[in-house]
Amino acid sequence: MATSNLAPDLGPGSLGGASEPLNVGAFRFWFVGQRWEWSDEVARMHGYEPGTVVPTTELLLSHKHPDDRQHVQELLDHALHHGGSFSSRHRFIDTSGREHTVIVLADRLLNEHGAVVGTEGYYIDLTETVDQAGRKALDDALPELLEARAAIEQAKGALMVVYRVDADHAFAMLQWRSQKTNTKLRSLAAQVVAELDTVHYQPDTLRRQFDHLLLTVHERVQVH
Repeated sequence: MATSNLAPDLGPGSLGGASEPLNVGAFRFWFVGQRWEWSDEVARMHGYEPGTVVPTTELLLSHKHPDDRQHVQELLDHALHHGGSFSSRHRFIDTSGREHTVIVLADRLLNEHGAVVGTEGYYIDLTETVDQAGRKALDDALPELLEARAAIEQAKGALMVVYRVDADHAFAMLQWRSQKTNTKLRSLAAQVVAELDTVHYQPDTLRRQFDHLLLTVHERVQVH
C-alpha cells in the first residue's frame, strides 16, 4: 500500500467546478509497470470523456507538443531512474488539436516502508486566464489579503519566479492550495515564505523541491 502526502482524489468529479479558481486535475504514476491514473479533469484536458481511455506513457507522450516531447520524456526517465517527482511545465495537444500549457505540480509517492514507488500530483491548465469564479474568489478574499498582504505578495512572487506565471495565476495557485487543504490563505502564504530558505537553488532540482514545499506546507502551519 502506498502512502501519500497529497492524497489527490482521482474519483469522478473530485476536482474542478465553479468553486475552483483554476482548472486542476490529479494524477498518479506508478513506476513498476509505468501505470498511470488520471482524474476525470485530466482526461477532459486531453479531450477524452472520463473512462473512455486508459492512460499510458505512450499516450501521454503522443499528446505532448513536438517541441516539448523530448523534455517530458527526459523528466519521466529521471523520475523512473532516480525516484524523483514528475515536476514540469510544458505544452500538450488535445484530441481536437487545441494547445494547452500546463504546470505539473508533483511529489513522490511512497509505500509503507518509505520507499519511492511513484509520483503523484496535479495538472494545472494555464491555457485559460483566471476565470470569473476566480475573480469572485479574489474579491471574497480581499479582507484577509489586506491583513496579510506582505506574506501573500512574497509567496506570490516566489511562485511567479519558480513556475513562470503571472500574478493572477500565482495567487490562484495559493488560493487553490488554501481551499484544498482547508488552511487560511495568510497562514499558508506565511509558512511558504518561512520555508523558502529550505529550498536549494540548483536549477535541476528547484522545481521538485518547491513542488514538495507547496504541496506539504499546510502540514506545518501552526493553528492558533
